[in-house]
Amino acid sequence: MPIDLGELTDPAHSAVLTMEMQRGVMGDLASIPDLAKAAAATGMVDATARLLAAARGAGARVVHCTAQFRSDRAGSATNAPLLAVMLRRPGHLVVGSDAAQIMPELDPQPGDVISSRGHGLSPFIGTSLDMTLRNLGVRTVVATGVSVNIGVFGLVLEAVNLGYSAVLPTDCVAGVPPEYAAEVIERSLSLMATCVRSEDLIDLWS
Repeated sequence: MPIDLGELTDPAHSAVLTMEMQRGVMGDLASIPDLAKAAAATGMVDATARLLAAARGAGARVVHCTAQFRSDRAGSATNAPLLAVMLRRPGHLVVGSDAAQIMPELDPQPGDVISSRGHGLSPFIGTSLDMTLRNLGVRTVVATGVSVNIGVFGLVLEAVNLGYSAVLPTDCVAGVPPEYAAEVIERSLSLMATCVRSEDLIDLWS
């Protein structure tokens, strides 16, 4: 049966989630230059900003999933190589720091919701994100941000496992290297999420 994208992404039960679209991840203070370059090359920041504006205008929720750590790193495990590298950087994404802030290009609004984590690689496990979305009446999550290979992948997988439907605007995500990110979308994420372009959703929500 063909998917009814309009019903799937009805603003009454949909939320756009941004994954680590923060100044210290992929913005002007990026700690992973290659990821920031990949995002800039695709134009995904501008595409996501337009999508968020359309979502807000239509009444869909916007939720920013961020990574923020205590300055003493208490409660943040280094149980993965990527985490070990990140947490060796003094001041990296410390709570309240400029680097931890959402990218201003996304025009964050007071009505947006922020769901932060201080551990792990994806946004649901061990945070209040699931309960927050359920309390907002969300049934469909629209995944944006970085990176396709880890964070966005984890977001989509966890969302589906928790019973949400997932939509992936492919021009609103990035990963490194870009050719590998494209393979992840084609061979894995497309099996878990309905893949669209941001314009498809913007047209529905306009």
